[in-house]
Amino acid sequence: MNVTDCAALVTGAASGLGRATAEALAEAGAKVAFLDLNLEAAREVAASCGGDAIALACDVADAASAEAAIDAASEAHGPARILVNCAGIGTPGKIVGRDGPMALEDFARVININLVGSFNMLRLAAARMKNLEPFDTAERGVIINTASIAAYEGQIGQAAYASSKGGIAALTLPAAREFSRSGIRVLSIAPGIFGTPMLFGLSDEVQQALGASVPFPSRLGQPKEFASLALHMISNVMMNGEVVRLDGALRMAPL
Repeated sequence: MNVTDCAALVTGAASGLGRATAEALAEAGAKVAFLDLNLEAAREVAASCGGDAIALACDVADAASAEAAIDAASEAHGPARILVNCAGIGTPGKIVGRDGPMALEDFARVININLVGSFNMLRLAAARMKNLEPFDTAERGVIINTASIAAYEGQIGQAAYASSKGGIAALTLPAAREFSRSGIRVLSIAPGIFGTPMLFGLSDEVQQALGASVPFPSRLGQPKEFASLALHMISNVMMNGEVVRLDGALRMAPL
């Protein structure tokens, strides 16, 4: 799919992987809606892109909020052909820690935002894409979710996060199969250790150690590298139903 003049939705677009992806799409000529809970930050980023970029408040885990954001984006840009889900949280915690079992609401919150939120956006966007006229490639749209290598090698303290990302990975193929008849492709990216605000909260020493653990290149991934893969997935019509690791050959140890 050629992204030029296509309407695109990117969640978590105020920072990190979402911001880099939304900016790359805008630079490539897409009409991008920057969706984020932090509307002020999203507006600043969208304004720096100029053109047709807009910012909208969106709680991905809330059905009404997500639908309102998609409707507003459609009114501004037309129906979305592209959705990239990057919104998520990474709250750590052992299943049974020093103070006893993890609070059930803490586990549920991570699942609700990362997994249920991605599904919520996927279902709403796909319902609209199905009614669009297909391109010459027979495509109507592309949906990309964000998984993680934690889906495969979740570390101690990542039970909630790994579960949520494992759900994203498992969702990819059945969603792609269901929507294939409508010309909608569904893919996921499983990034390794990337330089995002979540990681920048750690000390420089810890960041350097994490980067050094990556076989090659031995550094933190850059959000623009995630964005580059997302744009390739959108442009390559043969890519469908896959979860692609983007991790420099990293396989995470238990700790």
